[in-house]
Order: sequence, then structure tokens, then C-alpha cells
Amino acid sequence: MFDPKTVPDVIKIAAKKAVSDAETARRAISVLDLTSLNDDDTPEVIEALCKRAQTPAGNTAAVCVFSPFVETSWRALGQSGVKTATVVNFPEGGTNAQRVGDETADCVAKGADEVDLVLPYKAFLSGDLASVVDVLDATRTACGPMTTMKVILETGEFDDLSKIYDAARLAIKHGANFVKTSTGKVPVGATPESAVAMLAAIRDARDEDAAVAGFKASGGVKTTADAALYLAIADEIMGDGWATPQTFRFGASGVLTALLETCGIDQNNAPAATGNY
Repeated sequence: MFDPKTVPDVIKIAAKKAVSDAETARRAISVLDLTSLNDDDTPEVIEALCKRAQTPAGNTAAVCVFSPFVETSWRALGQSGVKTATVVNFPEGGTNAQRVGDETADCVAKGADEVDLVLPYKAFLSGDLASVVDVLDATRTACGPMTTMKVILETGEFDDLSKIYDAARLAIKHGANFVKTSTGKVPVGATPESAVAMLAAIRDARDEDAAVAGFKASGGVKTTADAALYLAIADEIMGDGWATPQTFRFGASGVLTALLETCGIDQNNAPAATGNY
């Protein structure tokens, strides 16, 4: 059960445990989806992103790029172990299941390891759950058993933490491997409050349904302190050490510079952060 009244206490406890040190920064780098989702992206920008993902403090978990750059990404990453993620139904979260399924299948055919789907959040909030389920199921089918499906809830557009919890439970029920906060394209991205609601949904899906899913915070994660708080919230709700690349991600760009600085590493010529990442 999720009780929104408990959220401030969970955040308060996690904030006391959060430590913004080099160990935390390395942990955050290991779960980072280094992201570039900009209208002016080019192959050269994506190649630079892929190079940046392989840092002296360890590799990021993935890079996240628009679908035309999926092949550029995995070729540039080579045998590094860094995954290539892309986005579908982005950023609007439409309800045309056939279109989204076809878009997903195209991304998988191009070589995407992971697909970040925008939930039809407007349909969800209006009560049109059938359309939401159709899109989730079409995407899960197109991903197949090998491609990771992350579902973006766009939590900044929700006015109720209980609705965020319910959306996360629905996404997990229909095959989400991760639930993700935000596209980074609306004013409000990830918040500690939305993280608590989503992680509670992940915990309850595990305990009640034996479902396994992870969490991704995206949009507005800018500093080592930000990262440390989200990791501490995950530890508080899911247990110490739960957050690994298999269960937890950050979607961000600019935060990598801050994390490397915390590790004592000055990375020159890093691409500037753009958008709300």
C-alpha cells in the first residue's frame, strides 16, 4: 500500500543518509543514461556523447539518443558495454498503438538495446486506460524478450502522487522493465516526491506480484547532491545496494561533469548540457 502522507518522512530520512562523495559519484556514473535528445543533434554530437560515456571513473550504463542516431551510437560504443537507448512516442505520449509499435520495432531493428516509451499520460489522467494498455502492450510486443522497455510517466504533469503510483503499477503490470519520471521536455522533471511514489510501486509490484522493475529519474538531476538523494531514497525503500544498472538509472547530460568533478576528474571538451537534462 502507498500512503502519500509518508512521503515527506521517507525523503527526510533519505536526505540524512545521502552522501555526496566520490564513492556515490562513481555509483551514479555507473547507472547514468547519458542523454542527448535535441533537435540539432548530429552524428558528430552523438559520437562525442558516446566517447564521453566512457569516463576515467567508469562507463555509464547507457547513452540515450533519438532513433536516427541509434546505429551511430552502437557503432561508436563498440565493445564498451555501454547500452544504446532511444525514445518512442516522444514526447507527446500519443495513443496510436499501431504507430508506436511500428516505431518501436524500427528502433529494435536498428539495434537499440533499450526503448524509453512515453506513456499516454494524458489518456491515463483522463481515465482512458484501454488506450494506455494498448500502447504498453504494443511496445512490449515490439521490444520482444531481449530489449529493455522503460516507461516514461511524465510525472510533472500529474497533480497527485497516488496517480503516479497507479500509473507505475499499470506500466509494470504490462511489461515495463523500468518506470521513468520524465521526458525532460516539460517544466517539471524528476522530484524526490515522485521518486518515492514510483519506488513504492516497484516495491509493491515485487512483493505482491513477483514483478521485477527498475526506476529512472530524468529531467533536472544536475548535481552530485541530487544524485545522492535519489540513490538514498532507493536504498531506503528498496534496500541498501538495490540500485544497480539493472534496477536504477539517471537520465541526464550535464550531471556527468559534476560527478566527475566530485571524483577529482576534470573532463575537458565535454559537450554542454542542453534541454532539461
